[in-house]
Amino acid sequence: MDTMSEKREPAVTWKSYVAFFGALIFFSGVFAEAAGWWKVFDFSVLNGSFGTWETVAGKTASFRGSGGTGARDGFMFALTLLPALIFAIAIIHVVEGYGGLRVAERFLSPLLRPLLGIPGICGLAMIANLQTTDAAAGMTKVLYEEGELTDRERSIFCGYQISGSAPLSNYFSSGVAVFSVLLVPIGLPLLVILVFKFIGGNIVRFYLRAVEGKDQDQGAKMPTGGA
Repeated sequence: MDTMSEKREPAVTWKSYVAFFGALIFFSGVFAEAAGWWKVFDFSVLNGSFGTWETVAGKTASFRGSGGTGARDGFMFALTLLPALIFAIAIIHVVEGYGGLRVAERFLSPLLRPLLGIPGICGLAMIANLQTTDAAAGMTKVLYEEGELTDRERSIFCGYQISGSAPLSNYFSSGVAVFSVLLVPIGLPLLVILVFKFIGGNIVRFYLRAVEGKDQDQGAKMPTGGA
């Protein structure tokens, strides 16, 4: 039992802080548009893309092809999600091994508990959700399966994630088409999206509170590290 506890909750050292802040930068997208080798510090850049080839009609297509329908096309789409999921989960396990998740819990719990009713250990998945839907979902699944999140906290966090998921990547790719006609600063719509993500999470939070009682399991896990 002691061995399992020690494995689940590694000691917080200077390496833990390096792992946490490194992962924070890695998933934040800060270096997505960087010039030169600095790009390697961005998740989406390292995640990469599939190669393409030219079809008979003169168009380009990936291994998934084009014009697919039904379950078969859905299966091929699911295959395209696997690299990002596997990569993100691998990163989160490395950060966890160095104690970085404990640092996230220590720093972010005082902020996320009042705002959403979830522990600070969700911080990295929350940052990842700004760039990618699938990686954040996979990271949340890992946290829940390892007992870091209760069922209530997972539901609230999913409510946050599903509202305007991956806003940074979607906004600055698809949204570019309307930038020239916006009558407000470019950052304002993005700010509205982020605000409504918190509103979405709190809608689930208050619903569960009304149905199940006042934050039954909020105290189930307490932040570690710090007397």
